[in-house]
Amino acid sequence: MPRAYRKPSDLPAVISVFPLGGAILFPRAVLPLNIFEPRYLNMIDDALAGDRLIGMIQPAGLLPAPLQTDGDNPELAEVGCVGRLTSFQETDDGRYLVGLSGVTRFRIIEETTRQTPYRTVRADWTAFADDLLPDEESTVHDRTELVTALNDYLERNGLNADWSAIKDAPVDMLINSLSTGCPFTNPEKQALLEARTLHDRCSALIALLVMERPGQGGGYVQ
Repeated sequence: MPRAYRKPSDLPAVISVFPLGGAILFPRAVLPLNIFEPRYLNMIDDALAGDRLIGMIQPAGLLPAPLQTDGDNPELAEVGCVGRLTSFQETDDGRYLVGLSGVTRFRIIEETTRQTPYRTVRADWTAFADDLLPDEESTVHDRTELVTALNDYLERNGLNADWSAIKDAPVDMLINSLSTGCPFTNPEKQALLEARTLHDRCSALIALLVMERPGQGGGYVQ
């Protein structure tokens, strides 16, 4: 991720947002998206022509995943994560396949008066200024506990995993990939997103792996 954003003041006051239940973006993680609704195609066009930033945020509450319909205007969760468009492909049928690289989380101050077909918000970056600091992997000491909890979770539910990839993955990538990909409920995924530090997210993830079974919740797996 380019180090273009070193402090909250480097980021814009207003950003476009993409409400998508169950799809969580974390700082320094990459989220692939398949864009097909006209308003969000418009959003991607505008982002590519501008600062290339888009905020991913969940609708508040237990709404169905994965995508709100054109007529919906759901209340938004308070916290999301802004990502920078770092890959883009247009398909023959007019869809956009994009990759968002997570920059930092934000808290919504207010939704702005809509001048576009998509929604925009005024963002407060200050509470998550540490997201812009160098990787905090060295502060996470419970990788062994996480791997043990994951192994028990997979065995308990008859699932398999690529253990060579898990063994070689940086701990932050492992934590964020599991937080995104495991079938937790949307509120549980939101809690993982809002965890103050990577260490806190790891502890919360371990607790969920110990208690969860696939299909219990409404999380949308990309």
